[in-house]
Amino acid sequence: MHTISVQIQDNYLQKFMNYVNNHSESITITKDKNLEHDPYFYERKKELEQVIEESENGTMEMLSQEQYDNEMEIFFKDLKANENL
Repeated sequence: MHTISVQIQDNYLQKFMNYVNNHSESITITKDKNLEHDPYFYERKKELEQVIEESENGTMEMLSQEQYDNEMEIFFKDLKANENL
């Protein structure tokens, strides 16, 4: 069995559902709660897993608290300077 995600144009939905109903012995439709709340759930999950893996294996640069504070200070100064552009 395979699970796939299908996007259906609004004007074709009824025809698609008729097809599914006529082949219900071979097709099961379930709603994915994750996708109901966030259509990009699985893409975001994959990105987060990648970030976790990189931080755990040391391939992601990690900042010290002091480095972070300095970077944020620069960021907010730049943001304020560009506020009126």
